[in-house]
Amino acid sequence: MAIDARLKKLSPAIFLFVITLFYSGLLVRLNYLRSPLWQDEVFFWKTSLQFSHSLIPNLNQLRNYEELNTPLPFIVFGALEYLFKDGVFLGRLFNFLLSLIMICMIGFSTRKRGIDPPLAACGLLLSPYYLWLSGHIYTDILASFFVFLGFWFYTQNRLIFSSVAFVLAIASRQYMVAFPVAIAMFELFALLKPMVQKNCFKLRDVMHIRWVAPSIAAASIGVWFWLFNGLAPAPAFSTRLAPDVQRNLWALTPNSGLFFLAVVGLCFVLPEVIFFPRRSLPQRLLRWQKPYLYIAIGLLLLFLVFPPALKASGILIKIANVLPAYPLKIALFYGLALCTCLRFARINLAFWILLCNTLLMMKAYPWDRYALPLIVVFWYLRAIGVLDKVERDPQPVTTAPQIE
Repeated sequence: MAIDARLKKLSPAIFLFVITLFYSGLLVRLNYLRSPLWQDEVFFWKTSLQFSHSLIPNLNQLRNYEELNTPLPFIVFGALEYLFKDGVFLGRLFNFLLSLIMICMIGFSTRKRGIDPPLAACGLLLSPYYLWLSGHIYTDILASFFVFLGFWFYTQNRLIFSSVAFVLAIASRQYMVAFPVAIAMFELFALLKPMVQKNCFKLRDVMHIRWVAPSIAAASIGVWFWLFNGLAPAPAFSTRLAPDVQRNLWALTPNSGLFFLAVVGLCFVLPEVIFFPRRSLPQRLLRWQKPYLYIAIGLLLLFLVFPPALKASGILIKIANVLPAYPLKIALFYGLALCTCLRFARINLAFWILLCNTLLMMKAYPWDRYALPLIVVFWYLRAIGVLDKVERDPQPVTTAPQIE
């Protein structure tokens, strides 16, 4: 007990040393953020320059840039170039600082004392892509930051600020719509459950700000679809390699969703076992329940019908390609996806976040880094001790704001 107490007292200092070490190493590795443009940075910077002629873009610019995701990151990077004429360095520095802010807000969280927040932040630091993308002008960090901010405000019960953050997240990447939808579903079901149990249903009570606010935030994606006259700007489909599933509004690829579940298993569930061995998947498996068998069988059937394609990008597919036979590759995907499904089998906020993201990933090319915003959110919820919370804090409908 004395050792644990001393460790808790030392944990902030140890954590500060760790983040200093990691971020200093990143700066040195990237020549203090002045290394040559890396992979998609070439395209992202070219697009950012289109927004570097003024601080406020016009409608023609918003409709005709050559990228598949919403434009806020390019507007920000372009504005930095417009103001300071050193846009690549400042864009990287901007992402670097946002990344550092998220890590510090998680690791030094005041919502929960002890060693959990620093451990969760270290888990995020070791997550694939997080640190590396923090030093490049990719769009993932800005989108992840606004999603994180949305949940930070949400856990503080600042629902309007949370919704604004989600609107900005969607303006950074279309896929971020999954997060306010997940909150809206969680809150709506939490609201309806006691009404169903008491057989007392009133429309006035249903129109509650706790689910209406994130729903409005999610609906903001409609503005972008209207602006683009589709899922993305038309020029992007002729200049960038877009999968068929993104070219067709109604096309879906369930195997991409299964691949996403496997990625979450690799990038969150397994690291969580290392950092939180007493409160993660192994403890859940020790309390084996019959529904887990149904989950395993149902997931197996999905894998048999929609086996994940081996044409993908990221670390997981590289690991799979080391295996000598196709059945072993699919078994790897299935095992990781099953770990994810069993870890989040309870219907709570984390379940809805995972479900909404998995469904939305059926519209995406299978790539590990698309899971980054979800991983950021999960480590934050783990840090403040609400990842496994089944129900939100009780707030009587009669005392909380309603929509008239």
